[in-house]
Amino acid sequence: MVSRQESPYRWFVLFTALAAYYLIVSQRTAPGLVTNVWMSDFHMSPGALGLMDGIQFLAYALLQVPVGLLSDRFGPGRLLVAGTAINGVGTLLTGLAAAPWMLEMARLLVGVGDATIFVNLVAILNEWFRAQEFVALLGVIGIAAGFGSLTATVPYALFIRAWGWRSLFIAVSAVLILLAVALEIVVIRRPRRMFPDDGARAGQPVRPLHVRQAIRETFGSRQAYALAMCHFGLVGTYVGFMGSWAVPYLMQVFHMARSSASALVMLGLLGAMAGGPTTSWLASRFGHVKRLYLAVHALTLASWLVWVSMGMRPSLGLVSALLLVIGFGNGGSSLTFALVRETFAVERVGIASGFANMGGFLSAVLLPALFGVVLSSVPASRALGFHFALAIPTAFAAIGFCGAWLARERAPQKASLVLGVTARDDS
Repeated sequence: MVSRQESPYRWFVLFTALAAYYLIVSQRTAPGLVTNVWMSDFHMSPGALGLMDGIQFLAYALLQVPVGLLSDRFGPGRLLVAGTAINGVGTLLTGLAAAPWMLEMARLLVGVGDATIFVNLVAILNEWFRAQEFVALLGVIGIAAGFGSLTATVPYALFIRAWGWRSLFIAVSAVLILLAVALEIVVIRRPRRMFPDDGARAGQPVRPLHVRQAIRETFGSRQAYALAMCHFGLVGTYVGFMGSWAVPYLMQVFHMARSSASALVMLGLLGAMAGGPTTSWLASRFGHVKRLYLAVHALTLASWLVWVSMGMRPSLGLVSALLLVIGFGNGGSSLTFALVRETFAVERVGIASGFANMGGFLSAVLLPALFGVVLSSVPASRALGFHFALAIPTAFAAIGFCGAWLARERAPQKASLVLGVTARDDS
């Protein structure tokens, strides 16, 4: 009998799961298109709106370890279906919100649903694809995320102009709920019939650990902390800076219009879309994931060091190039989960992935706030304040480099992890 990792059906699983992930990623930044409308319609201050966005991402960060535990215990398929449905309900309530508290609850639900998606997507691919395929597909996940972010720019803006912002969120919610139904069929129900004798069925737990044991082993693992540091340095610096302060920086330091600054920041997104598949292909082709990941971290840290060393009036051309490189490094962060697969037992992939992913989004929550504190402490010169504040993503990138240095990988000849062969991490 053909196994799941040899069955052509695995590509249907990949396509359906990626479709849900792509659409959910688009909902992370879509509210940015209607910020001014929300402040006007709901009489919200910029601070209140910023707090709402922070709650969404904080919920994402805090739920990563619980989601990982639930994934290992109940299977990633069930969590993926539930998360997509919750995200769809939150998106629907966003479109129907009639008061600020309804909007806040809706965005909290979106954050809760979003928190379940990436970790369980990685876990499902881990079950359905062989090791080399898995590493290469991490780059495909990065491309899907990039297209999701791109969709939340001009395409969504044109939709809003034609049919209004409420229609956008209601339409997206309908597609998400349909995708939740499709995931239930494609990832859970049909595989149960196709692989009845497979002890590790798609979407089902492999060998669930006791919760206390799983937490103790993960939180006591040096490898888990090293990989969380990796994500802290690459993902947080990119999401936190690009999403909050990159456009104001370009407007204040280079006196650019908002539209021009936003277009320049898109270089980071293009770099991220290139970094995921490039680094994943190199890792699957040549092995030595740690060496490659260390090089990605070194390149990203060097970019921030160059930027901060240029002073208050850096070269716009060089800043443009640095945005591209920093985005490339964020795309390369998918290698975190290649190391998770290589160094953690199958029954701990979920919680280990969640722990590592938490590092990235904890950084994304901290960086904008710390950046704002530094800017507020230098009110006399905005350019000088930005110069000092750039030391924060530089320090975060240094933490990521240390994590890549401390992380361990198995020997290349043992890198092909086959489901059912459990590789233990160095704790």
